[in-house]
Amino acid sequence: MAGQRMTISPSSGSGSTQGRENMAYIREMLGELRAVAEAEGAGMLCYLLEMAYLEASDLQQGRRPSQETRHRDHAIGVAMQTPGKVKL
Repeated sequence: MAGQRMTISPSSGSGSTQGRENMAYIREMLGELRAVAEAEGAGMLCYLLEMAYLEASDLQQGRRPSQETRHRDHAIGVAMQTPGKVKL
């Protein structure tokens, strides 16, 4: 599939048919990129591409909700208090 371009359509999330097709395409491209990175001996890049591949698989198969459907973390933006001095 090298050299070919596929048009990705926006979807209403990975639960839709278009969303699953988009995730399948992303997963396929990540697999190809991982093979190239492995041939180049780029271990860390292989690892990161594999993690992205697994994430795309989870999203495609509905094992994990997409970012759109996740509830916002209410702790985001809340300042954390420093623990102060630690006594040993």
